[in-house]
Amino acid sequence: MTRNLFISAICGGIVAGLLASVLQFTLVIPTLLEGEFYETGARVHFSTDGSPQSDRNAPALGGDWARHSMTVAFNIVTYTGYGLLLAAMISFTALKGIKTNARQGLIWGLSGYIAVQLAPAVGLPPELPGTIAAEVGQRQLWWISTIVASATGLGLIAFGRSYLPLAGVILMAIPHLLGAPHLNTFFGVAPPELAAEFATLSLGTAAAGWVMLGYVVAATLKRLDS
Repeated sequence: MTRNLFISAICGGIVAGLLASVLQFTLVIPTLLEGEFYETGARVHFSTDGSPQSDRNAPALGGDWARHSMTVAFNIVTYTGYGLLLAAMISFTALKGIKTNARQGLIWGLSGYIAVQLAPAVGLPPELPGTIAAEVGQRQLWWISTIVASATGLGLIAFGRSYLPLAGVILMAIPHLLGAPHLNTFFGVAPPELAAEFATLSLGTAAAGWVMLGYVVAATLKRLDS
């Protein structure tokens, strides 16, 4: 069984990581590179002349192949780790008599996306380079707590009986009721439109990667176990 878990996680990680990389290079990284102009001061929004306008011109990806290769490798490693968790949970539910096919794997992937990406982004959305935010330790603690609460809550909603699904909903809401750590003032460096676009594209790319991960992991596990 352990062998099947690793094989399915690696297959899912490679496919999802490559898909996420293609989407990032096409959609996300251009906005990231444009945000770096504002981080370094090469471009200024709301400049001293009082104009609220700044030119929109995303830079080309360029030939920084070392950086691009690291992005691809990081995506594959990250999704492989997530895939191992998904494979372990799918196998655990199989021991309880709950079988998962490839289509149901899409739901597993979507649930992973909600727990790891979407729920934390409600309080701490993806941020452009140079964005000033609250202390890192506080944000990391809230982020990790939200992931744990969301994953546990989704599990209670999906598999719990009696009042456990309701407890799952409450558990998922607790981090957001407490609130994510934020500063008391805004320090806008880049155009807000660019920041919103970056956050939206980042979440959309992650959703595609997670759904593909769930599908491939479930399909591979089913094939290996048959």
